[in-house]
Amino acid sequence: MENHQYSVGLDIGTTKIVAIVGRRNAHGKIEVLGVGKAKSLGVHKGIVNNISQTIQSIKSAVAEAQSSSGVPIHKVTVGIAGKHIRSLQHSDYIMRENPDQYITEDDIEVLKEQVKKLVMLPGEEIIHVLPQEYKVDSEGEIQEPIGMHGKRLEANFHVVVGQMGSIRNIARCVHEAGLEMEALTLEPLASSEAVLTKEEKEAGVAIVDIGGGTTDIAIFKDNIIRHTCVIPYGGGIITDDIKEGCSIIEKHAEQLKVKFGSAVPDLEKDSTFVTIPGLHGRPDKEISLKTLAQIVNARVEEILEMVNTELKAYGAFEQKKKLIAGIVLTGGGSNLRNLRQLANYTTGFDSRIGFANEYVVNDKNQLLKGPEFATAIGLLMESLKIRDRKNGTEQPEEKVEIIETVPENTMAAEQPEFRTEEQPEIQTAKRKPNRLTIGEKIMASVKKFFEEVE
Repeated sequence: MENHQYSVGLDIGTTKIVAIVGRRNAHGKIEVLGVGKAKSLGVHKGIVNNISQTIQSIKSAVAEAQSSSGVPIHKVTVGIAGKHIRSLQHSDYIMRENPDQYITEDDIEVLKEQVKKLVMLPGEEIIHVLPQEYKVDSEGEIQEPIGMHGKRLEANFHVVVGQMGSIRNIARCVHEAGLEMEALTLEPLASSEAVLTKEEKEAGVAIVDIGGGTTDIAIFKDNIIRHTCVIPYGGGIITDDIKEGCSIIEKHAEQLKVKFGSAVPDLEKDSTFVTIPGLHGRPDKEISLKTLAQIVNARVEEILEMVNTELKAYGAFEQKKKLIAGIVLTGGGSNLRNLRQLANYTTGFDSRIGFANEYVVNDKNQLLKGPEFATAIGLLMESLKIRDRKNGTEQPEEKVEIIETVPENTMAAEQPEFRTEEQPEIQTAKRKPNRLTIGEKIMASVKKFFEEVE
């Protein structure tokens, strides 16, 4: 089997790096053939801060994906996030030389290229130019102008911008890991591909992807991207709060969050405790689950308030811009117990957890079940779309099914667990808990950059 038949999504996250290999089968469905996962050691809040460690993590994830799929990996579609990402609205137009000829994809590309020449702040670069609505001569609110006649073609654009240095660092890591970067995609856009339905995008929906270092937001209305942003806080800062608030090591704090963490303290009993083994012969430590929930709640509420601020910035509380489909929570942080209830209360919108396996059939081992794989699957879907466009076989917009064929023993022990001798035990005791205080298509320029370097 030739490599060009396959696509690869590479999610370079703050806590993990995931590579997923897939292809379209004879029925136009997507088969996931291999998954590789490695701990992310050189990324902080979505930004690469250690080149060599990031390269090593990418190599490890890609090697595992190659091993499980039996396919050599050369090209990857990569996700980007980070606190440096910002977005803006821009309108632009072109005057067509021959209005008697109908508008083609080439005309739209000319208009996009014109927008890409916008002057940015020093050190910034345009990542995406996303058309929203078009206007042909005097006719407005056109979503698909191809095939129409007109002299003046105008459009409103959602422009996503990032720091040039951060973009170059990601490109360098991918390049030095022996890979070619096929495309760079904003992570919340990739996640939305994997977990949102067309109906939700039409009705109005916000996807909130809570990762390890950042919380990424994308808002859709009338099937058009309306707003994107990156909040520089994610699940990692909740772990830090637990570590400081409970005076325990980071490994135990992460395991406490995953196994027992809750976003709503009122749903936890005062009398339920978890025992954490002491270090090197020190006495064990008892932590009330209600106290744990209070620590988690304080930080999650702060993140959700930031989400609320972004919803208000878009205008989600106005009648015309109302998000009828509410909020879809995804990413590893959305696994937190009772998060959906807290999101409903804090934002006032109905929410659901977005699982990427809505697109996965025959996922026998449930490897891709968790929302933490939403971005990687979305990047794979984006990569397949790029291949389809190049091959002239673009698939119609419909719900995509992914057939999971990863070997059964792959990633069998990925779930975080306490070692047997350190396994905390929940104990019930009628004691009053102590109160604790509590105090993330520029490919041409990227390729050009490397050509100049080389």
